[in-house]
Amino acid sequence: MSTLRLAARTFARAPRAVRTFSHAAPRRSGGHESHYDPPTGWLFGVKPGEKYEKEGWEGLMYWGFCGSAGLAVVAYAFKPDTSIQTWALEEARRRLEAEGILPDPDAKKE
Repeated sequence: MSTLRLAARTFARAPRAVRTFSHAAPRRSGGHESHYDPPTGWLFGVKPGEKYEKEGWEGLMYWGFCGSAGLAVVAYAFKPDTSIQTWALEEARRRLEAEGILPDPDAKKE
């Protein structure tokens, strides 16, 4: 067996070293207290049993946000069609009507 083949076989079978992106050892949180807070019963800063009081800006923000979102939906629904496909179809229809190939849809039938 040639030396080159033997070296290639040995290299292919040799275990490869695993390299990581970081040279630092991973940190473990051994011995520290838990980061979990036990439940207190408070939800969004309101004590249990108390009624939430709205702040002055909340109603205006909700109506303004929902109103502008509704207005945007209506404006998008009624926007004109400016696509190139629609224009090309309409232009082709006009040219075919002008040449007499396609009948005019607005013409009254007698």
